[in-house]
Order: sequence, then structure tokens, then C-alpha cells
Amino acid sequence: MEYVVEMLNITKEFPGIKANDNVTLQLIKQEIHALLGENGAGKSTLMSVLFGLYQPEEGIIKINGKEVKINDPNDANKYKIGMVHQHFKLVHNYSVVENIMLGVESTKKGLLDYSVAKEKIIELSEKYNLRIDPDSLIEDISVGMQQRVEILKMLYRDAEILIFDEPTAVLTPQEIKELMKIMRNLTKEGKSIILITHKLKEIKQVADRCSVLRKGKYIGTVGVKETTTEKMAEMMVGRPVNFEIDKKKAVPTDVVLEVKDITVEDTLSKKLKVNNVSFSVKKGEIFCVAGIEGNGQTQLVEAITGLKKSKGTVLLNGEDITHLSIRNRNNMGVSHIPEDRHKHGLVLDYSLEYNLVLQEYFTPKFQKYGFLKHKAIRENADKLISEFDIRSGQGAITDARSMSGGNQQKAIIAREVSRNTDLIIAVQPTRGLDVGAIEFVHKELVDLRDQGKAVLLISLELDEVMNLSDRIIVMYEGELVGEFDPVKTTETELGLYMAGSKRSEV
Repeated sequence: MEYVVEMLNITKEFPGIKANDNVTLQLIKQEIHALLGENGAGKSTLMSVLFGLYQPEEGIIKINGKEVKINDPNDANKYKIGMVHQHFKLVHNYSVVENIMLGVESTKKGLLDYSVAKEKIIELSEKYNLRIDPDSLIEDISVGMQQRVEILKMLYRDAEILIFDEPTAVLTPQEIKELMKIMRNLTKEGKSIILITHKLKEIKQVADRCSVLRKGKYIGTVGVKETTTEKMAEMMVGRPVNFEIDKKKAVPTDVVLEVKDITVEDTLSKKLKVNNVSFSVKKGEIFCVAGIEGNGQTQLVEAITGLKKSKGTVLLNGEDITHLSIRNRNNMGVSHIPEDRHKHGLVLDYSLEYNLVLQEYFTPKFQKYGFLKHKAIRENADKLISEFDIRSGQGAITDARSMSGGNQQKAIIAREVSRNTDLIIAVQPTRGLDVGAIEFVHKELVDLRDQGKAVLLISLELDEVMNLSDRIIVMYEGELVGEFDPVKTTETELGLYMAGSKRSEV
């Protein structure tokens, strides 16, 4: 068998943790090979070793049968390895062509030669059906388009071995379908792909073989066609996973959150991002705002939590909180699991224990006479780490930055849920999480509902919207375009409203 990549017995250690423990991975030419594992299983670390970002303590790498030493990403490029990272590496105020050329600039008489680069980009984008305008600024294009730029960046450097790290975490259902097509086209043209993911549905759709990692160890490699999703989930988590959400019928009572005529305009363009939106959320229900990214859900949540100024009224338990500060809203009973865990969820250079008290460090529970009670902060962290199974190299003192994305998310959920508030606003709460962690988050949200809390869920994952919600409204271009009972609607109908093809007066 012809292997284009062989990673044999790779071991990579960080303080307090073996991220890869004697892992072997073999990639066949022209296959899509899925690398599956829980958050923190060591998938991204293994690929960072292949891409030259980390050096392994043990093990060897072979490319096309020859042993190689990959010291840095430039070496990886030399061996025709390209990588699309989970968090894109793009310069936002540069154009598409400038981002693609960066580091491999073509020049003419000492000046940058954009015409040659543009020609090659247009040629590549047509060949692989990655249509994109080379002159657009990165900050002006959608997340799906930014991902295309990352793919073109690899192809521009003539990469033959392509690594995709969680490529669908930020994409809409339509963009995911497109990406799958693009991947198949790439393998038809002779490329070989490693796909890091924990979405079993996508593995089933696109991958040929699948290797599973669990807690840094290699569990095994299986053929995707002949293996059930249940079996793959069990290999990944180490126990059977329940894909159905167990929940009783909701019994909503009093209104907790009332939003009246909320309007938010973009500070620069003065366009309305949220246009006259009204709804209410009751105790004992999961109320979902569904919509494709960029249709005003972000600005709506910012208006409710106080991150953005808005017109209209926000009432919490009948009290007007429209003009209160973020801290006052939090103290009055608002918990917020934000959409961007790095920007609004964590202070990445703080330890895990400090991140777990960000909203309460000033309360008598955690400070006295203006001095922090370190013992109480540590006890709180240890309790939440064990309760929510937050995995980190050094426990409470681990830097948030060094934790895997899924464990960062669990830390935010632990902090927000443990504050025992009346309203929990959960924005894309399972983005980037594996099946075991998704099962856990869904169970938490249902438990909160059953304790009589009001849960406002913002999601674009159609199966999450359908399975978790008790009531659904759809937002499109800043307006409410439909209200639905999940029992009486279908994913297809919801999809049409989310794409703007249908609307009803709400």
C-alpha cells in the first residue's frame, strides 16, 4: 500500500500531560482520512507535529516512504503539506490576494507582482470550484469565504497533503455541503486529506477511513462505510453515547425575559442589524432563536446582555434592565455563554480558577476587604472541574490559553451555570464540541429548564435546534420571519426560513 504520510509512534508531552502517547497514523494517497477524538484527545497536537509547529519527543515521520524531519511550517510547505487551522490565520485588513501571497510573494523589479498571483488564484479557484473575488478584503467576506481563502493559500503553495482542523465548526449547513464537494474534488485531482473532526455525520458523508484517538492514545483505524456512527462514538468516548435528547414536555410558567422592539444599528454602516424584534422567554422552557450566522443574532444577544447599545426595552422578571451595565445585569440574574469563547468568554492568560470566578470575584464569597480569598477560589475551581469534567494539564492553575477548545467551552458553561441565575443565554453552546461533550451540554440545558430556569438558545445547528427547543423563532436579515413548534415543523421547512426563501408574519 502506498502511504503518502506515516506518523509512527509519535509522543508529544506538555507540562503535566501527554498530549500524544505513542500514536501512529497512516494516510493513503488520494484518501480522505478522518482523525476523530474528544476535545483534548490530541488531534490538533498530532497535526501540529506533522505541520512542524511542535517537535515530538519520540517517533518518526515518513513522507512518501522517506523519513523526514519537519522543523517548522516552512519545512512542511517544502514537503507539500498544507494546513487550514481551526482559527483561521488571516490578516483581516488585507485583501484575498495579499493573504494568499503572504510569505511567498512574487515580485517584479523589486515590487510586488499582483497580476501573476491573481492569475494563479483565479485559475485555482476555477479548477477546484472555489470561486472568490481576489480583491475583496477579508473583513468584508463571510466565514465560509474566508475558509476558501485558507484552502487557496495551501493550493497556491502546491500542497499535496492537506490538513483540515475542525473545518465545519463555523460554517452554515449550506457551506458545509459545499466544503464536502470541494474536498472530493481535491482528492479526484490527486490530493490526500486529513480531516480533524468530531462530527460523525460529516465523517460518514465524506471520509474513507477514520483513526480514533482517546486521551492522547491511539484506539484504532476503521473503514467508514462498514462502521456505524454508534461504534465510532463509542471508540471515541469509551462508552455508548445517547444521540437522542431525553426530555419531558416543557411546563413554562412566568415570563423571565421580555424583549420589546429591539433595534440595533451598525456603528459604521448605519445599517439595521436588528430590526424591531420582540419576544418573551418563560421559566421552564428552552426558547431558540435559529438563523444562519450574520443575520443579527449576535447583535440581539449583545443588546440583551449590555454589550451593545440598542433602541427598545429589555425586561428581566418585569424590571427594566435596558440601561444597566453588564455587571448589574449579571448580578440581577443573567448568565451568558458567549458565541466567541476567546473574545468574550475567557481571559486566556488567566488561570482556569480565575476564569471560573470572573463574574463573582468581587462578592463576599471570594474577597474580603478588597483581597481575594485564594482558598475559596481554588475550592470553587476544584468543585467545578470535577463536576463538569474539565480536562487540563495542571488542574485549577492551568492557563486557559493552553486548554483545548472544548474544555475552554466546558469551563465557561460551568461558570455560567453554577451562578444559579434565572436566565441562561446560550449562544452556539456546542460549537466545536465532541459528541460526549455535546450530550453533556444538552443534558445541562434541559436540567436547567426543568429546574424552572429560562433558557434562550441561539443556534444554527438544525438538529440541535429541533431536538433541544420547546419554541423556535427564525431570524433572517435582522427580522423575525417565523415562529415554530419543533414537534410540528421539519428541518427542511426551518432551513427554508433560515435561508430567507420563506417568511410569515410573526
